[in-house]
Amino acid sequence: MTGDYIMMNLSETQANLLDAFVTSHEGQASFERQEMFKFAEENGYTGSAAYPLMKQLPRVGRGVYQMIGSGNVVPMTPQVSPQAIPQQAAPAAPVAAVGKVQSTSSEEVYVPSADSTFVKWGYFNDVKKIVQSQLFYPMYVAGLSGNGKTMMIEQVCANLKREYVRVQITPETDEDDLIGGFRLLNGETVFAKGPVIKAMEAGAILLIDEIDRGSNKLMCLQGILEGKPFLIKKTGEVITPKPGFNVIATANTKGQGDEQGRFIAATIIDEAFLERFTITLEQPYATAAVEKRIVNNHMTKFGAKDTEFAEKLVQWGQAIRKTFEDGGVDEIISTRRLCHIVQTFSIFGDRMKAIELCVNRFDTDTRGAFIDLYTKIDTGAYQTDDVPTPTDEDFIDNMDSTSF
Repeated sequence: MTGDYIMMNLSETQANLLDAFVTSHEGQASFERQEMFKFAEENGYTGSAAYPLMKQLPRVGRGVYQMIGSGNVVPMTPQVSPQAIPQQAAPAAPVAAVGKVQSTSSEEVYVPSADSTFVKWGYFNDVKKIVQSQLFYPMYVAGLSGNGKTMMIEQVCANLKREYVRVQITPETDEDDLIGGFRLLNGETVFAKGPVIKAMEAGAILLIDEIDRGSNKLMCLQGILEGKPFLIKKTGEVITPKPGFNVIATANTKGQGDEQGRFIAATIIDEAFLERFTITLEQPYATAAVEKRIVNNHMTKFGAKDTEFAEKLVQWGQAIRKTFEDGGVDEIISTRRLCHIVQTFSIFGDRMKAIELCVNRFDTDTRGAFIDLYTKIDTGAYQTDDVPTPTDEDFIDNMDSTSF
């Protein structure tokens, strides 16, 4: 261990893991990523301890980290100015009466437009059948980020011309954001209905996006997930769902948290709450052939058609995902990021510049590894039987992407 000091935020579990690892590797000045993960697994530590820890440790080379114990860690404690500390507010005066119950806006309920870049694949037909049935049938769709979960649900609604409401969940989302709350409108106190109530009244599809980012405040939706009339406690009004109303939730996890620590904001969702979802769909990334169509559709949209580039991008993305699954890298290239690269390429007209700009968000080692891999694919130096080049034979859906 060196005498250097670094600034990190460590939980007690992470500090214990780090010290145990340093002790067991006494005399080592550095270590490789896989050494830490192997040690953590063998000693009963979860990925949620090891992965965030590795993100903070100083690197000395690609996949190689400096050996440093928790005694050399200085906690990061942001300075807060006195002006930034909110003053305690006076108790709110009780609302004597509500003049009316209303929605302040109807923009949240709409029929999505068909997206020319969308390709029907995976669970599209299954979700479409459920929505078409008009039954109340809550669904939970899980999958890694950027693989098209939200787009699929939106485009099912576009295909069926069904009204749609999307609610984006954050750790701060509460009952007022979902069900509604009191507002001052034109000098009058009113109860403004939230997006969930609007969806119920319209018989719309309610998309609860990134539901695993929420807190226990989402439990206010538990009754709604049963499809029964719902009492707005603040007004005494009972809302009966219009036929066709349904709830679909998307998430990166299945509500059990993330043991790998990749989605650190993901929470553990109450089991009774999860039990109210009829089915859970696990959406993977698209096959090479499907992804090639998606990338080509985006090239057409942005006026940057380059079939060769599209094929190489897809092969690159698929190779990185396989390496990720094998534990070789900590990051991944999603289908969404490939589309970002296409859009950037349409602006600059430079393949490598587009890739470099779009992978700059990754750490230096990961960025370098990703660029090196693309260079090998581009020059033909990268060959593997495990990652097929895109072919139409892999396209499992056999549906025209523009047939709305």
